[in-house]
Amino acid sequence: MQSVRGKLVLLVMLATLAGCASFSSRPVGNRNVPQPPKSVDLDRYLGRWFELYRYEAPFQKDCEAVVADYSMNPDGSIRVLNSCRKVSVDGRATSATGKARVVDPATNAKLKVTFFWPFYGDYWVLDHDDNYQWSIVGEPSGRYLWVLSRSAHPADDVRQMLRQRVASLGYDWSIVRQTRHP
Repeated sequence: MQSVRGKLVLLVMLATLAGCASFSSRPVGNRNVPQPPKSVDLDRYLGRWFELYRYEAPFQKDCEAVVADYSMNPDGSIRVLNSCRKVSVDGRATSATGKARVVDPATNAKLKVTFFWPFYGDYWVLDHDDNYQWSIVGEPSGRYLWVLSRSAHPADDVRQMLRQRVASLGYDWSIVRQTRHP
């Protein structure tokens, strides 16, 4: 008879393998993700961000009206609250709370984020507006991309500029998904 601990270890191993299989089957939209060129002022980065575009991810399937709220925890880590509406902009609300920590204190542009300890993902701020009105976020595998804005409905010229910046970073625009907001 297996112990409870043995069953838990087996469950974690199976979940990890399933996650790796799902991760490796995701399309690579950028085979040469650049290093973040700019430092990030965390105090200015905190607050509410609206997702404008993304590479579809299993954990965001059918999400619309995606919002990320970042705030500082007392221990210096960053509280991450991601929320969305399922299927439509007025669909069922869902959210996930996580924690981020800076892994490159020289620039604050590289972080690790977890929503389910002990599993962490990379979060690289690849570009951002000098006034922190928009941000382009990726990670080293090139399988994930998020384009964020302080406004759910930025002007068309801002959207076009962001599309060009995403392409200039080497991302394949053909697999980008636009996020709808009310």
